[in-house]
Amino acid sequence: MLTSTPEWWRTAVIYQVYVRSFHDADGDGVGDLDGVRAKLPYLLNLGVDGLWLNPFYPSPGHDHGYDVADYTAVDPAYGTLDSFDRLIRDAHLLGLKVMIDVVPNHCSIEHPWFAAALAGGPERSLFHFADGRGESGELPPNNWRSIFGGSAWERIVEPDGTPGQWYLHTFAPEQPDLNWRHPMVEAYFEDVLRFWFDRGVDGLRIDVAHGLHKADGLPDHEHAVQDELTGDPVNPHAWNQPEVHDVWRKWRSIAAEYDAALVGEVGVLDAAELALYQRPDELHQTFYFEFLRAAWNDEVFREVIDRGLGTVGAGSGVAWVLNNHDMPRSATRYAGGAPGLGPGDLELGQARARAAALLMLALPGSAYLYQGEELGLPEVTDLPEEVLTDPMFHRTEGARRGRDGCRVPMPWAAEADSFGFSAGGLGSFGRPWLPQPEWFADHAVDRQLLDAGSSILHLYRSALSMRQLFGSSDLRWLPAEPGVLAFTRGDNFACVVNCSTRWVCTPVEGDLLCASDSAVDEGKLPPDTAAWYLLAAAESVGEAA
Repeated sequence: MLTSTPEWWRTAVIYQVYVRSFHDADGDGVGDLDGVRAKLPYLLNLGVDGLWLNPFYPSPGHDHGYDVADYTAVDPAYGTLDSFDRLIRDAHLLGLKVMIDVVPNHCSIEHPWFAAALAGGPERSLFHFADGRGESGELPPNNWRSIFGGSAWERIVEPDGTPGQWYLHTFAPEQPDLNWRHPMVEAYFEDVLRFWFDRGVDGLRIDVAHGLHKADGLPDHEHAVQDELTGDPVNPHAWNQPEVHDVWRKWRSIAAEYDAALVGEVGVLDAAELALYQRPDELHQTFYFEFLRAAWNDEVFREVIDRGLGTVGAGSGVAWVLNNHDMPRSATRYAGGAPGLGPGDLELGQARARAAALLMLALPGSAYLYQGEELGLPEVTDLPEEVLTDPMFHRTEGARRGRDGCRVPMPWAAEADSFGFSAGGLGSFGRPWLPQPEWFADHAVDRQLLDAGSSILHLYRSALSMRQLFGSSDLRWLPAEPGVLAFTRGDNFACVVNCSTRWVCTPVEGDLLCASDSAVDEGKLPPDTAAWYLLAAAESVGEAA
């Protein structure tokens, strides 16, 4: 557990709670804030330092909360502000930090501002409304593409019933982009920050933190993807405008008043560009997605780790991540599986996911865990099409299966209805909002707690309990045979990861602290395995690589 210091975020392990799928306290098939509160002892015993809540604001749910209708309230499906306050209170009593999601790039079509804009009011200036091209304005104002597929523009019907202007939506049409060049937008979100910080929130995860500002004049993207079903994640006119850094400087000054942390979802591909968001007066950290995307290969891992530590980690530390609510789960990625394509070789994927967890938790910096990764949950790759809710699936006419497979509700008890997701059984709703496969029983929390010898849950708990061994010490690479990563932190800790397909000899000698595979033998590691070692203080482990 962290001590309460202004820079707690540097080494924290934060558990991402997808509220809708974590725990349902009222039996309606949808997770809620009281359900999260009931499971705080589980998070404490897991050994994390805090939790991050995905959006719980009032929303029509076109993108499960990332289309926000009211930024200072709680959706009735998730509870009330009193529910939130009780959650904050209990978490703090247990010594757990609480972070929440803020979605500043876009809001919901049901936000009062947008309703007024549709009515023809001056609120249109708070969004990106523009006349269409073509003889009658029937073509979008530019060629930008939505991340979810198709055009990034939607035409409205004017109050008099005639076809009218278009508005920009980087994501779904139900998520109109806000115009951050308007001072009213900036002032509004500064009030939102203070509202939640005053309620005791310890930090913010900022959605699409590289978005917000758009290039003046909204020019065409010269290399826009024209496939109607494909998104465009690298439009230089829609992302990463220099003015966005002014926003984070202002937010940082507000956060400093509360000793709160700002962690950004920044989708730039260049690590040096990413590091600019972590300058001392901007965001405290940004998620380092290169690690999540890295192939299972020792050279790739080493290059990605070095790049992270040398750029984004140089001043404020790296926020490592292996899983989140937008990506297929690591056990499936490492297995060669994918939504709509099947699970792949899950035995291989599970082994690699366990090893990658030890690798991530041994690295300098902080780590963000996504609910269920500590259970080794694979992606649910075969959800029936009729239950899929992700707008990505519907916008691409099924060409992209979307993200529902990593959002299936948590299995808490192997023999219970809904695997214990809904407390006391299900009420009138009758089933969880997404169906859970029968094989979830094998991953249920209660079953893994009984299996102290080999369950991945116990592996996570053991590893998290040992992180204090590292202190703030830097990573030092050790020479190792091909296919093997090995490094030390400080004088007495070493991590070794075998990414190869053969047994290897470890390049260190010491007492085994924990391993991702129980078959680890003295001085030897099986394929796709990681291990932590306690070294004697005076022991030499060879020259640094």
